[in-house]
Amino acid sequence: MLALWRDDAETMRKQIRETRALTSKPFGVNLNLEFPQDERLDVCLAEKVPVISFFWREPGALVRRAKDAGAIVLHTVASANMARRAVESGVDVVVAQGWEAGGHVRGTVATLPLIPAVVDVVGTTPVVAAGGIADGRGLAAVLALGAAGAWIGTRFLASQEATIHPRYRERLLSATEEDTVFLEELFDVGWRKAPHRVLRNKTVETWEAAGRPPSGARPGEGEVIARSRSVGEIVRYQSYTPGTDFEGDIDALSLWAGQSVGLVSEIKPAGDIVREIVAQAQSTLGKLAQ
Repeated sequence: MLALWRDDAETMRKQIRETRALTSKPFGVNLNLEFPQDERLDVCLAEKVPVISFFWREPGALVRRAKDAGAIVLHTVASANMARRAVESGVDVVVAQGWEAGGHVRGTVATLPLIPAVVDVVGTTPVVAAGGIADGRGLAAVLALGAAGAWIGTRFLASQEATIHPRYRERLLSATEEDTVFLEELFDVGWRKAPHRVLRNKTVETWEAAGRPPSGARPGEGEVIARSRSVGEIVRYQSYTPGTDFEGDIDALSLWAGQSVGLVSEIKPAGDIVREIVAQAQSTLGKLAQ
């Protein structure tokens, strides 16, 4: 799944074509509907991207446009009511995201109660579970709850292919399940009113020590804490994933991570991670069937 919702058309076309050249398997593009995505959707459809994933706001007419062009459409939800509306809008797959998830989090319901609630209202529409899943045991669990599969993020930050800053990866590998924090609105520069889950770091701790003040009164607002060749200056509280070309105070940036981070302790090739998850899920389900 390519996260191209910030990119210009030329960059999108380049990444889509590079991806297609690397695999014969299906792939998709994720579009964040907090921002205008009509033109980016046009690029995806012109390039015949097989899967379009919508996130955050209601996708509305974009669903029909994508389906008419032959794409399979996913939409991320955080409640049974949202899932019902997504199905009514015509989506092919519902992604049910529990609040354990890392990065931006749509709702406040945990994955365990969310998945069966969503499964019960969507009829035959497949449900993909997201949030708190990092190994085969988690995959087996959500399959038992009625999901058709799992959307896994945090585990793959520790893949060899992930282009994140080495210090960010180091923090992920040493973290436990208690080291993340859910924030209503902190790393919000560039994307306001968007709850998220990150590793607790010096920015979070300084803000908490100051009494959790609102935007406009937070310590160090507007301060440049890092720079990137691809992004430019990064200010404190900015919503941006630390990439390999970032320089500066990496520990103060938005270090996205889900509660499953405690299960992430080893860097491996992405393919090996997939095979390991599948094998463990099969083993777990086999034991339960005995």
